[in-house]
Amino acid sequence: LVLQNSPQVRAETRELVRKAMTDLGYFYNRAAANLRMANAGLVGLVINDLRNPFFTEFATSLQMALSARGYAAVVANTDEDPGLQAQVVAAMIEHGVSALIISPAYGEEAATFDAIARAAIPTMQVLRNVEKRTDIFPFAAPDYVGGSRLATEHLLQSGAKRIAFVGGLEGRAVTRERMSGYCGALKKAETEPLVVTGRSSRAFGREAAARLADEHPEVDAAICFNDLVALGMLSGCAEIGRKVGSEFKIVGFDDIEECAQAYPSLTSVHCDIAGFGERIAATVLAWLEEGVVPAPETRTPVELFIRASSRDCPR
Repeated sequence: LVLQNSPQVRAETRELVRKAMTDLGYFYNRAAANLRMANAGLVGLVINDLRNPFFTEFATSLQMALSARGYAAVVANTDEDPGLQAQVVAAMIEHGVSALIISPAYGEEAATFDAIARAAIPTMQVLRNVEKRTDIFPFAAPDYVGGSRLATEHLLQSGAKRIAFVGGLEGRAVTRERMSGYCGALKKAETEPLVVTGRSSRAFGREAAARLADEHPEVDAAICFNDLVALGMLSGCAEIGRKVGSEFKIVGFDDIEECAQAYPSLTSVHCDIAGFGERIAATVLAWLEEGVVPAPETRTPVELFIRASSRDCPR
């Protein structure tokens, strides 16, 4: 406001600000300021892993929803690298994005979020909550706890006696959340959990199918951290000749498009990825255009889409 000679600033405050500028050696770059104003319709979208179809579907739906409102999305993939995340966020701030939407990488959170706080740019965390200052950086995600509870209750009702939770790196908040509904449902059923943590990938799922058959032959069902692990388990079961559905039941999480097309088709916790992206776009734009600050935490409803992988007769 001082640099723009705003009449809202008192003379004493103006003098203090100008003295601080002199002490810091700061010079106002009017050309850069004009460029930032020209980029007022840009929204930065920073995603931790665009190779994962779940995040790709989310980013696509979000970008389309922003475009429909006249905004352009600047998209960056951080590949789970917090250093790269800090770098791309800094670049987006320099280029004058109006808001940021971040599915963050784990680690070194301050390097990213302190810079955003200094720039005072409206920013939402989505899908992962790594920065605890949710009053400044509101968080939104599907109801992970409810989803794993629904999946576990379904498997118990389908006759499963020993259910494993497969995938997700140990110690991460999102892993604990996706596991907690499973643990709660098993506790209610007076059944012991069995957790096999690991990378959230097809390769790990495929390995886990063989590992469970060798080390825990009593396990007759699995809830997977995400659909990639579950799809990998489908392949692993085919490789060792274990019939999915009748002998071994599998449930994924997220319900990416491939779940309905796999064979056997994969039961999964449906998070309405497209709808979630549209909702986040609307929330951020209401913040920008109307000053409606999002709640510190928002959870969107999920449901279980039951398919052949958890039925008795795959088809």
